[in-house]
Amino acid sequence: MFVIFLFFALSTLLVAYSAWTYKSHRSSRSARRASSSTCSISIFLGSGGHTTEALQLLAGLDRTRYIPRTYIVSAGDTLSIKRAIAFEGSSDVRVVEIPRARMVHQPLRSVPFTFTRSLLHTVRLALPSSESGSSALGDVLLMNGPGTCVVLCASVWLARLLGAGKTRMVYVESFARVQSLSLSGRILRNFVDRFVVQWPELKEKVPGAECRGWLV
Repeated sequence: MFVIFLFFALSTLLVAYSAWTYKSHRSSRSARRASSSTCSISIFLGSGGHTTEALQLLAGLDRTRYIPRTYIVSAGDTLSIKRAIAFEGSSDVRVVEIPRARMVHQPLRSVPFTFTRSLLHTVRLALPSSESGSSALGDVLLMNGPGTCVVLCASVWLARLLGAGKTRMVYVESFARVQSLSLSGRILRNFVDRFVVQWPELKEKVPGAECRGWLV
């Protein structure tokens, strides 16, 4: 019990500090990239409908500009890997597997341990490589709802707190969320760089959210 209490205490302190620094971070954003420049992007495929929506979002982007593309999947999600390969039309696809923050039907008391394991793994993706000087997550991280998005976001923030995080985070709420946000959306909406919903009525309920209509 003490370990669980310590985990949540540290998590609370991190979130509080992140919230305190986030306003200054957003106000000091760099200028938008020129439309002719390339941008490396990572996309989290959360399996099932989340993967379908993520690939539909990606299909709407200029794939000659958003390169290279890295697909992030939870460990054991072979179906999402196959769908990424089919989407790219090539077997030479950049895929990174990360440990699951929580398994299906996993007891809540053990979640802090699996969450921490997943976080320690993913924070290495958010930190720049000594060889290339850039992180495995690239310039932009695209997320659309699965719970592991929380781990990815926390990893980017840890890298930022260390002064080494440069990845911008874009969260697009699922098309299925018409009247209310998902749990991931409620947690992350104040911590990502751009928070997008797909229904105007939901935008009215979420301060700071963007809405560009149906994106999937």
